[in-house]
Amino acid sequence: MSSGDERTARPFTVCREDEPVPPQLTGAIAAIGNFDGIHQGHRVLVEAVRETAAALGRPAVILTFEPHPRAYFAPGQPMFRLTGPGAKEIVFQRLGLDGLIVRRFDAALAGTGARDFVAHLLKGELGLAGVVIGHDFHFGRGREGTPALLAALCREAGLSCRIIPPVSLAAESLPVSSSGIRAALAAGDIDRANALLGYRWFVQAPVRHGDKRGRTLGYPTANMALPDCGLAHGIYAVRVRLPDGTIRDGVASYGRRPTFDDGAPLLEVNLFDFSGDLYGQAIAVEFVAYLRGEERFASAEALIARMDVDAAEARARLARDRVPSILD
Repeated sequence: MSSGDERTARPFTVCREDEPVPPQLTGAIAAIGNFDGIHQGHRVLVEAVRETAAALGRPAVILTFEPHPRAYFAPGQPMFRLTGPGAKEIVFQRLGLDGLIVRRFDAALAGTGARDFVAHLLKGELGLAGVVIGHDFHFGRGREGTPALLAALCREAGLSCRIIPPVSLAAESLPVSSSGIRAALAAGDIDRANALLGYRWFVQAPVRHGDKRGRTLGYPTANMALPDCGLAHGIYAVRVRLPDGTIRDGVASYGRRPTFDDGAPLLEVNLFDFSGDLYGQAIAVEFVAYLRGEERFASAEALIARMDVDAAEARARLARDRVPSILD
C-alpha cells in the first residue's frame, strides 16, 4: 500500500448512526463522502485529511452516511455497492485514521438545507474543526450545496475547508471513480478495478449452507450470498481472510451454476489445502484475477476436469500477483 497505509496499533474509533461523538474524536478534521469503493481518488482525500489534521493537532476522521443516499431515494432499485459498512471499517482502520463517524441518511437529513448542514450537523452535533471534500461533493436539501458554497459556509462557521481536485491514474490518464470500478467488475476486468482501487477488491459475508454438491465433485466450497452484486459471472482466483485472520488462497465461482440449477447468483469459494467448518462465520474474499466466464458442461466429469484446470491456473495467477492487499 502507499505511505498512507499505517498498519500500527493506532487507536481507531467507530461512531455509528445514533451514537454521540466520543471525546477522542471531538474537534476532528473530517473527509466527507459516501466512499463507495474507497478508491485511489478517495485515498487522496484520506491523505489530505490526515495531513491537515496533523498540522492542526486534530483527530483525522471520515464522515459518511448510511444507507447510501441513492438507496434512500430509490429503495426499489438494485444498487451494486462496492464497499459495505463493515468493509469500510476494515479499510479506513488500515489507512491511518483516528476514526469513522457514520450518520443516518433519513428524511430529516435529506431535508436539511445547506446552511443548517454546516451549522447544525458539522459544527453543532459533530463538533468538527474542519472538512475535506472532493471537487464534486454536493450536500443539503436537493443537493443545493456545492463545494464553493460549503467553503463559504465553513468560513462563516469558523471551520476550515479543503477541496480536492479530480484524480486520475497518471500512467493511463484514467479517471478514478466508483462508477468506473463497477463497470470494470461488471466486465470481469479485475485488473482495471484493482488498479482504480489501489488494492484488491474484496467482499465479506457470512458462509451459508448450500447443497453440498462441491464435496461430491472434490471441490468443497464456502458459499456466500452477495445481494445486488454486479460482478461478472465467472471463475476467479481469490485470496480469503478467515475469521481467525489467516489468509488462504483459492478459486471461486460467482454465478448461477448453469450445469446444475441456474439458481440465484452465489459466490462459491474453494479454499486450497483447507478443511474446517466455516458455516455462519464471516469471511472476506479478495478478487485477484478473472479466469473465464461461467459455462454449462455436458456432465459432472467434464466440469471436474475444467475445475482442475481452473484451480491450477488460479494457483499460478496468485503466485505472481503483486497488487497490494488491504486485508493483510
